[in-house]
Amino acid sequence: QVQLVESGGGLVQAGGSLRLSCAASGRTSSSYAMGWFRQAPGKEREFVATIHWNSGSAYYADSVKGRFAISRDSAKNTVLLQMNSLKPEDTAVYTCAAPYYCIGYGCPFPPRRSDYAYWGQGTQVTVSP
Repeated sequence: QVQLVESGGGLVQAGGSLRLSCAASGRTSSSYAMGWFRQAPGKEREFVATIHWNSGSAYYADSVKGRFAISRDSAKNTVLLQMNSLKPEDTAVYTCAAPYYCIGYGCPFPPRRSDYAYWGQGTQVTVSP
């Protein structure tokens, strides 16, 4: 069982920045990768970014490339999402997720949507014009 808890959401003006955190805990408190997703009202949940835990390799959605940066704090088992140059269209509930347990070198990266097994509760990010 993996528990994921996000924090850091809030209200910010366009052009501003926010940093989201996702802390993992439970019996299985780590994964080979972690990801961020977001969902705006009336829209499907979309992928934002993912990071390979051991190597630090990251993969981003085109819509956030150059503006967002995903990172991890291995000591705290926490994944971060630094969001800069925020736009109103970034407004959404942001959720972190972890894929199914995988060991070795055959783990899919970036994970497919169906590879994610654990989801946090989400944190609201609102960007005003």
